[in-house]
Amino acid sequence: MMPGGAASPLQQLIARFGTALIVTDPQQLAAVSVDHRQLYRGKALALALPRSTAEVSQLLAFCNALRIGVVPQGGNTSYCGGTAPDESGRQLVLSLRRLNAIRDLQPLNNSMVVEAGCILADVQTAATAAGRFFPLSLGAEGSCHIGGNLSTNAGGVNVVRYGMARDLVLGLEVVLADGRVLSTLGALRKDNTGYDLRHLFIGAEGTLGVITAASLKLFPAPRSIACGFTAVPDPAAAVGLLAHLREHCGDLVTSFELIPAVAVELVQRHLPGSRAPLAAGSPWYVLCEITSAVAAEALDERLEEALGAALEAGLLTDAVIAQSERERQEFWFLRENIPEAQRRDGPSLKHDVSLPINRLPEFIERASDWLAREVAEAYIVCYGHVGDGNLHFNLNQSRSGATDTADRLAGREHEIRRALHDLVKDMDGSFSAEHGIGRHKVEELERYAPPLELELMQAIKRAFDPNGIMNPGKVLRAT
Repeated sequence: MMPGGAASPLQQLIARFGTALIVTDPQQLAAVSVDHRQLYRGKALALALPRSTAEVSQLLAFCNALRIGVVPQGGNTSYCGGTAPDESGRQLVLSLRRLNAIRDLQPLNNSMVVEAGCILADVQTAATAAGRFFPLSLGAEGSCHIGGNLSTNAGGVNVVRYGMARDLVLGLEVVLADGRVLSTLGALRKDNTGYDLRHLFIGAEGTLGVITAASLKLFPAPRSIACGFTAVPDPAAAVGLLAHLREHCGDLVTSFELIPAVAVELVQRHLPGSRAPLAAGSPWYVLCEITSAVAAEALDERLEEALGAALEAGLLTDAVIAQSERERQEFWFLRENIPEAQRRDGPSLKHDVSLPINRLPEFIERASDWLAREVAEAYIVCYGHVGDGNLHFNLNQSRSGATDTADRLAGREHEIRRALHDLVKDMDGSFSAEHGIGRHKVEELERYAPPLELELMQAIKRAFDPNGIMNPGKVLRAT
């Protein structure tokens, strides 16, 4: 009980919703109070497990009245601490895991309506079963939720052809801070009836409301795929190869991933069964893929011809095209397991940046030169989605053998991040490409966003969440 005999917020939540919906088990609370990278260890008031949009609505209305902070959580795979509660013990974690139904699927309209707690891989599977394709694809797709993907405007490996998560949404169902439900779940491609409110919630990281369902775009299923693994001398050649492939293959280019030799070596060292596709070494590689909805289209020949011309032009030094689905999966295994290999190799500092594609080589060179001079505690693992200008410019602890290397690197995180992000800003880039802001990059947003943009963001936040209960301290500083 609170002083004076009044019931505490937790007691009121349990009295109103019961223990089937409000969970206080210490082990479960501990699991949802730590972010994916273990950067933040908070303390949840409780864990809410609603089973419907109606229950989410009732929960938010109740929390808004009591001024209880609410932290929406999907698969808890955020890289920026966006889904962990703070250390106060006064924030409710609202998990969407029970809202996991495929509500509707219309192949002829190329659309489907799914609840926010659906695992991304399950959304992909449902689309495939209907002869369609949902193109959002990323390393965490076996555990991340579609609601979280939309809340962070996730990217992934197919952005070059299909766009970000924002580009794959036709409509949303969102519960606002006061419990009202905004539903724009229509499946229209054209609808110019006033402000397009869905885009306010996509990328807002649960700070304006809780996405409970989404109407998604589907596409014809790829029936022909050609996948190539190429050796390139440097990032400039990779950018040239991208332009070359687009000229030869047009919109068939679906994925284009830059991979450094050190990343291939890390995956081979830490993940048994992986192998380098090319016998001869190279400082850089590109994993590229072209796809078509036309069955039995001769894409291998088309890719081989394009890569052969690129070889003659000096854009690559070697290449191999996957001869089976198994070989294709081996290529992708190298790319998709870079984050896991980095984790197993030791602590790292991660930077999710984007730049104009033509300026990527310059950034890599300038950033690498600065780090070589100034940061002996680390080595660079730079990889990413060159097709859309997104680099994961990461630093792993040095293998010098010094026992304090990790501590020294962690102690310089702010200094290193500031230098790299200042360089990104100087080169007309963004310090956050696809991982969002969360709690980790609030200061960065305050530093780099134009004052007018921040003013408008804060006004929008006040309009949708005047009591500040929605994911406090994420994206914008709590006031």
